[in-house]
Amino acid sequence: MKIGELARRAGVTIKAVRYYESLGLIMPRRLANGYRDYDEDDVRMVREIRALGSLGIPVERTRPFLECLASGQQHADDCPASLAGYREAIDEVTERIEALTSRRATLIRHLRQAAYRSSNSSQAPDDGEHIMSDFHRLPADLPVPEDDGAADHLPGLKAPDLELADTTGEMVRIDALGSGRTIVYIYPLTGRPDADLPDGWDAIPGARGCTTEACDFRDHHQELLTAGARRVFGLSSQDTAYQREVVERLRLPFPMLSDPRLNLAAALGLPTFDVDGMTLFKRLTLVIRDGVIEHVFYPIFPPNVHAQQVLAWLRDNPVA
Repeated sequence: MKIGELARRAGVTIKAVRYYESLGLIMPRRLANGYRDYDEDDVRMVREIRALGSLGIPVERTRPFLECLASGQQHADDCPASLAGYREAIDEVTERIEALTSRRATLIRHLRQAAYRSSNSSQAPDDGEHIMSDFHRLPADLPVPEDDGAADHLPGLKAPDLELADTTGEMVRIDALGSGRTIVYIYPLTGRPDADLPDGWDAIPGARGCTTEACDFRDHHQELLTAGARRVFGLSSQDTAYQREVVERLRLPFPMLSDPRLNLAAALGLPTFDVDGMTLFKRLTLVIRDGVIEHVFYPIFPPNVHAQQVLAWLRDNPVA
């Protein structure tokens, strides 16, 4: 067969076939007119070269496999030299993986150092572009969430028999928070300096502002306790390690609860929304008193003064 037919049947280019021949990997016979004549063995050899190439084995190192086929073996890797070729390729891949892993760790370290350095800077952002990554400020044009009635059923419900981990390492029973009032503010996702927020985050009503909300609860924590709150918790679907970083970075005086499976949403029918393949809590706050939901704040806006809204409600509704 001619070189064009060989290339077509083997799934390679004519140029590739000529390169393989220049390396002595295939050796067609010559016809009386001087033209090359390829046969089925050549097709098999070229297909093997292409298959090995898909595994990352360079053309120049396929010779042991082709010699195995040429010796009459059914498979190109039936020979010891072929197995040695596999091991060599595996060792090279392992080295590349280790080098890439090391490079990735270094890049992550530099990203975190730069991101947190900027986050901790006392210099205020000087343009609109930087405000997108400044979680302590809210854009002026955030959409206001509407009351869709998704929390109307909550007042009067018993707190569910549910246990969640907090950032101190303790397990907290939602139905056993003790006597008096406990404030549980529930939020979708706290931004971190070294990670991007989901696409379109600011356009989702009620999504942006978790950091400012946490800081407001931090700044008014003692006032909330004085006004009658026995305990304060933040709660979201992020895991405990994620939330522990937030507690430490924002210096929160209260623990966060982690509910990655949204068990509280299932137990109480809490509103949620989907973004970037994640299901997140919508922002709301529960006032739980003696094991019963006494009051619900929903929707919440603006989030950066929500703790003050809760504080005003506590002062207006003292426990008799």
